[in-house]
Amino acid sequence: MDLKLKGKTALVVASSQGLGKAIAAELAKEGANVMLTSRSEEKLKATKEEIEGTAQGKVAYVAADITKPDEIRRLVQETRDTLGPISVLVNNTGGPPAGTFETFSDEDWQSAFELTLLSYVRLIREVLPDLKKQGGRILNNASASVKQPLDNLILSNVFRMGIAGLSKSLSQELAADNILVNTIGAGRISTDRIVSLDQTRAEKQGISEEEERRASESSIPMQRYGEPEEFAKVAAFLVSGANTYMTGQTLLVDGGLVKAL
Repeated sequence: MDLKLKGKTALVVASSQGLGKAIAAELAKEGANVMLTSRSEEKLKATKEEIEGTAQGKVAYVAADITKPDEIRRLVQETRDTLGPISVLVNNTGGPPAGTFETFSDEDWQSAFELTLLSYVRLIREVLPDLKKQGGRILNNASASVKQPLDNLILSNVFRMGIAGLSKSLSQELAADNILVNTIGAGRISTDRIVSLDQTRAEKQGISEEEERRASESSIPMQRYGEPEEFAKVAAFLVSGANTYMTGQTLLVDGGLVKAL
């Protein structure tokens, strides 16, 4: 299938590692010109060099802290200046810390809000002028928790659901401009974030990380964790020109883990 991404400019947030990196690599493979961003210039440089090995489009990077409005404005403008008008925005962040309700202070809630939800709002606001001129795609990365809340992840549960609400509302408001907006959520995909969460759960239960992973995999109908590349292929379709009529949807890539309809 021709995803019609060649020559399109895609800004992929939090893309120096994990799911963001996998999405950026897939889009570059399909011929998109991809802007990478995260706070670490060292990681970005290494990721750019790695992705360029299979890229059919250009790959660039800008180090930025997306919790700061000025940094977001600079990131978006540098993307335009370097690669041209933006056609695709992939919103993505690292997850907020694990913990229960009584674990967190007001400051923790505010930090999680600014990172996990408000950054998406700000990025969309800055990119929207480009998308309104030519149409485009917005993909907001959330989590399987938008369908089934996860134990010990209350901050993520709350703000990821906000992401789904944001996407649904924007899909209604922006459809007339040929801007499609969707949410994608990962189940258990093999990333550093999942390794960290498995370590936390293993320590809490007094078992090894290997035992925790085996127990976790047994709860997944496909009996394994997904790979970042599997997640990225679904993301690539959603932001591509091949997707012409799917908007306002929340799609999970979870191996059948979540039982909610």
